[in-house]
Amino acid sequence: MGAERDGSRDGGRERSPAGATATARPRVPRLDQPRPPRRRLLPEWDAEAFGRLSERIARFLGTGRFLVWMTVVIIVWVLWNIAAPAVVRFDPYPFIFLTLMLSLQASYAAPLILLAQNRQDDRDRVNLEQDRKQNERSIADTEYLTREIAALRMGLGEVATRDWIRSELQDLIRDLEEERRHDGHPSRIAFPAERAERPSGRDADDR
Repeated sequence: MGAERDGSRDGGRERSPAGATATARPRVPRLDQPRPPRRRLLPEWDAEAFGRLSERIARFLGTGRFLVWMTVVIIVWVLWNIAAPAVVRFDPYPFIFLTLMLSLQASYAAPLILLAQNRQDDRDRVNLEQDRKQNERSIADTEYLTREIAALRMGLGEVATRDWIRSELQDLIRDLEEERRHDGHPSRIAFPAERAERPSGRDADDR
């Protein structure tokens, strides 16, 4: 038995069984995998679908159609329990069951209306945030366009326009005419184009 014990140990440590004889180790949750969903005792529902239903009910409760139908139901209820035979009356005076039904309707209508208002407030908040961002983008675009227009105006202020060139040429012609007049030459100045039109070898005064 001492040999078997020595053979089953290696360096003073017992060898763990391998293969089919190995014991099943408990599974440790891995960090690279999502956790499985936990089981819930309460039933689950779609909050978005419930919210849409509450909005529809709240919209219907705030219409004149609902008021008309509720008034008709109450009048029929009261007349039936007053004028009908006593055997078929289900809510005799003082109409306790009718009061209970109206209280139940009010107790459900108030939370539904509040839920619809909360959803509307959330939508309004999102719309206001989008409008604020849109306004900021519009202001930034307007400022950029204003700066570009100012830069174009400054650039155009330094560009020589046709009227400015014409006025400068007229001033230059006037100065040349005054210089010719002081030097004794004719006041009329012949430009190179006009000189080219004159016949070669013959002066205009010899005609």
